[in-house]
Order: sequence, then structure tokens, then C-alpha cells
Amino acid sequence: MQPKLTLLSDEIIARILEEAYELLLKPGIKVQNAEARELLAAAGAIIDPKTDVAQIPASLVRKALETVPREFYLYDYDGNPTVHYGGDSVHFDPGSSGITMLNPETLEHDTTETEHLIRLLKVAEQLPQYDAQSTAVICHDVPKDIQDSYRLYLVLLHSKKPIVTGAFTNKTVQEMIDMLTVFAGSAQAAREKPRAIFDVCPAPPLIWSNFGAGNLIALARAGVPAEIVSVPLSGAAAPVTMLGTVTQHTAECFAGIVIHQLAHAGSPIVWGGAAAIFDMRKGATPMGAVETAMLDCSYAQVAKTLNMPTHTYLGATDSKLVDAQAGLESGISAMVGALSGINMISGSGMLDFLACHSAEKLVLDAEGIAMAKRMIGGVKLHTDTLATGFYDDKINFKGGDFLKQKATMQLFQKEQHLPSSVIDRDSTRAWKAAGSLDAFGRCKIRVTELLASYKRPEIDPAQERRLYDFMLDLTKKTGVDILPLLEHYQPA
Repeated sequence: MQPKLTLLSDEIIARILEEAYELLLKPGIKVQNAEARELLAAAGAIIDPKTDVAQIPASLVRKALETVPREFYLYDYDGNPTVHYGGDSVHFDPGSSGITMLNPETLEHDTTETEHLIRLLKVAEQLPQYDAQSTAVICHDVPKDIQDSYRLYLVLLHSKKPIVTGAFTNKTVQEMIDMLTVFAGSAQAAREKPRAIFDVCPAPPLIWSNFGAGNLIALARAGVPAEIVSVPLSGAAAPVTMLGTVTQHTAECFAGIVIHQLAHAGSPIVWGGAAAIFDMRKGATPMGAVETAMLDCSYAQVAKTLNMPTHTYLGATDSKLVDAQAGLESGISAMVGALSGINMISGSGMLDFLACHSAEKLVLDAEGIAMAKRMIGGVKLHTDTLATGFYDDKINFKGGDFLKQKATMQLFQKEQHLPSSVIDRDSTRAWKAAGSLDAFGRCKIRVTELLASYKRPEIDPAQERRLYDFMLDLTKKTGVDILPLLEHYQPA
């Protein structure tokens, strides 16, 4: 039996849903995309032409919820269903869209470029705890107009895992959809076995922006999975109470689902977010706060009541370094997310309120994820008896007897998670002989090992050529002849 964490009663969830429906009518949802407003109006929503505020009746929400897929899969390069969105399946991926990266030697936060994204991809590709890759950081060494597409290009080139990505404009989301189509060989192939899911964010409070709503529409019509990432901030861009914030989150998700399903009923969409409290002392949005984890656990519980696939942002930290605070905040919140049965948990590897990424933290977080996955595996019955069968006439009441039993050798790896060398379980003497390293020092060694052992996955030459030509064409349209490292990956 999988252990489960819940914070809300059925009565409170019912009240959240009821008040979310009320918010859709008063004050309503500001919809800044003209096509989305047209879809809503045609379906029966009332649009104020002066303010672009839509009043969305509960009947539209309920109809949209009827057509949303209750589960779906993301596929790896080889066509295997790898990530299951639905039920209490739990998966992890690195955080997305970082703008700096921790330099492990200087401990400075360097502006991210191509080399930083590739470094993260190589590390995450070899860590089985990460079920998917992400477009982890912005590449500031390429023109802004193609940064979204370029990040997706690099992930497709360096990974076979499913991908969590996103776009910051309506133009680039369509380019990225086209890139996935080109890589898959056809729109039908890309739709039948989706490789990527796109995060799409409303703007709190109660706003679907032009590009956010536009992304939903484009993704729905292409059949590419969308992941709503609602980001209410308790006390600043949402009510100060947790229940008020979760209610606003619910209303924003309801509106997004309606727009998405009106564009194309039956397209896959996920109830997700990156809700957080607002620290009144520092003016910050702490992703490592326990209340942030509680918010995410709560809105996921609301989604599960509706039988929706789920997502959240946990496993991150507000610390600027890979230190004790980073381990504390990331480990606790990753465990909360796993025990909540959230389908995709993003955020690993990230520092500084989701601004900074770290390859070293990726390997440390992988150990926390392994512990969380072991926890949700629960306690299992492996033998006919619980304990009596382990005792016989040979037991002499001295330590070590159980080490000799065949059952011990057969079962210990099923019962115990065996961590990598990142986790110190040596004697003090052995630890000193190895250099008396702290966790960050061991993480640096592990990253070096992973980078040295990485081999770029073999991709069908025709696919790689199509992908390269597509990216090169986008590049030339920006007035740039070549991108960083692009010539290095030019197919023969």
C-alpha cells in the first residue's frame, strides 16, 4: 500500500470548489487573448469588452472536465511509455528556466549559456531518479527570439528521456510544436506518442495573459500535452490564507482548462502549479518553506478529487549554495510531493528561489528523490511469516546470525535503498582517508564522473538532419549565421 499525505477534509474541498466557481463569475477571469475570448463567448461566457474580463459559468467548467483525459503518458525516444500522468504515479524532473548556474569552483552564480544547459542534461540523463529532462536554463548566448526553441533542440539532441518544457511567446510555442513534429516525422506521430509536455502559466491573480492563453490553444489543437502552472503567492498575489490561495489556484486552473478544451476537446492537460507563500519580512517567494509544500499538497488533493493529472514545483531551495539548508528544504519538500502522489514534481537542482541551477545539487537531490520513492514504495510482505521464520535451532542469540541466512541475501536489496557515494555512510576513519569531504565535495566528484561517462544517445541520422535543418532555419531568420556549438553537432 502506498502511503499518502492529505491535508484537506472532503468538506473543505467542496467549499474550495464552490468558491472557485463563484470567483469565475465575480470578479471573473481577465482573458487577454482575443481568440480565447471568442471561444469563451461562443460557449456562453459573458465578456466585458472594456476590461476583457470573462464570467465563466460552472456549466462550462463541468463540461470541460468531462472531456479532459484522466491519464496519459509521455514517451521516451524509443517509443516507450515512461511518464504516467494519472492516479498516484510519482515522477521527478529538474527545475526549468533558470537564469544563472552555480559555479562549483567560485560559488558565483554565472549567467547561463549553452554549455551550462548541456552540462545539466548530461548529468540528469544518467540519473535514473529523473524520469524526464527539462529545458533547465535559459541560454543567454543566443538571440532571445529563438531561446525557447534552442533549449528544446539541445534536449532532443542530448537525451532520450521525456521532456518538460515551455515557451514564453505564442510564436515560439508554435515553433517548438513544429520542431517536435519534424523530429517525430509527422504531426500524427507526435500526437500519438508525445515526447514533451509544456508548462503554461496564468498570471496571478485571476489573469490568463495573451501568450498564456494562446499557448493553451496552440497546444490543445496540436494534441501536445499542456501543464497549467498556476503561481498564486499567498499574501501578495493571492489571499494570505492557504485555503484562499488554493481556491484562487482552483479558479485559475478551471479557466485554463475551459479555454484549452474549447480549443480542442480531449487534448491532455495537467492541473499543476508553483504556488508559494510571500515572505513579509524579506519580500521573497520562498520555495523551500514548509507552507509552500503544504499549498502544493493541498491543490493536488483538490485535483485528485476531480480525477485530474497533477504537477507541482517542489524539491527546490532558497539557499544560494548546496549546503545544509538546501538539503533540508529540498529533501523535505520532495518527500511531501511524493507522499501526496503528485504525478510530476519539478524543481530539483534549483537554488535561489528557482533562479539558479546546479549540477551538483541535481546529484544530491537525486538521493533525496530515491529516498522519497522508497518511502512511497511502502512496507511490503516478502515472507510467509513476519519474524518467526527467521528463527531456528541455529540461532545462538549473538549478533551476526541473520547475515548468514539466504533470505538476507535475497531480500536486503528489495528492502533497502542503497545510495551512491554522494551519501556518506563510511566509518570516520574511511571518511578521513577519502579526504574528509562534505556532501558538496562528494557531489562535485560525482558530477565529474557523470560528465566523463556521458555518451550522446544515438539518434536516427534522418531525424538528426531534420532537427538540425529546422534549428538552422530558425537561426538564420534572426540574422545569425550559426549558434554556439551548433556547428559541432552538424550531421554528416
